[in-house]
Amino acid sequence: MSSVLSKRMIKLGLAVMVILLIAACGSADTQESEASEAEETVHIGHQKFGTLNLLKAEGTLEERLAERDMEVEWVEFPAGPQLLEALNGGSVDFGHTGEAPPIFSQAAGAPLVYIANGESSPKSEAIVVQEDSPIKEVSELEGKKVALNRGSNVHYLLVKALEEAGLSINDIEPVYLAPAEARTAFDRGDVDAWAIWDPFLQSAEDDLNAQIIRDAQGIADNREFLLAERSFAENQPEIMDIILEELEEVEQDVKENPEEYAEFLSPQVGLDTETLTKVLKRRELGLHRIEQNVLDDQQNIADTFYNLDLIPEELSIQEASLEEEE
Repeated sequence: MSSVLSKRMIKLGLAVMVILLIAACGSADTQESEASEAEETVHIGHQKFGTLNLLKAEGTLEERLAERDMEVEWVEFPAGPQLLEALNGGSVDFGHTGEAPPIFSQAAGAPLVYIANGESSPKSEAIVVQEDSPIKEVSELEGKKVALNRGSNVHYLLVKALEEAGLSINDIEPVYLAPAEARTAFDRGDVDAWAIWDPFLQSAEDDLNAQIIRDAQGIADNREFLLAERSFAENQPEIMDIILEELEEVEQDVKENPEEYAEFLSPQVGLDTETLTKVLKRRELGLHRIEQNVLDDQQNIADTFYNLDLIPEELSIQEASLEEEE
């Protein structure tokens, strides 16, 4: 090989190396840019009704976070279990559920943490039967079909109500359905009873004349929980504070003006103003940063589910706290 050719080959090799280096840097810059863009959006999961739903309707969170060049993406879910499944998959940063979903989700390995909780609202969930049903008490559900959303807040209500009546979940035939499908099955008479929460509960009372045979008073607190994906909560404490501040303000406004909020929310959730007003007045409003006594209550629920073989292993609820005990 001539010396001239050798020099040309060396120059060509150096040129290729430079091109590859530039491409690699460009790829890294692109990945960093994409990661940066991903961090600029807060993904919030919400259900048809709840504290976060009210905040979404208000629009104030978007204004606060825009000051920090952050956007909000709202994603609606039919119930808590589906919301937390998305959180486990990384597509939701923050969301709200009842008592049972985070326990089932933690048992499945989801990296969730408890952030705050609402007031106990036991009248906002219940077991109902059709208007002409011969069933008047929970003890009469033995051998009957009961619709519920698996792993939701009413799962615990049903377990405790049956226990109170001297029965267990094995003495009935659970039919696991999301709220919309459960309502259809209930209305057609395909199931004998339905364990459900507001606003679906109030809608069933108003539209179907459903009869309550047991609500959660005395057997379940029925708190709403605000939860976050652990890395989001740990890396974005200021954003978490802003979300909670806005939620607290909205809750206070709703407490003072339930009729006004019901009218405002009606077209968004697809329920009439009268039904929503009843829901808001029945619900106990208030928001608290998570405290140890509430985590202890959650531990009792987790222990109950484990003893009934509803979750595969014992859980430490404390591990789903930002301030884990030593």
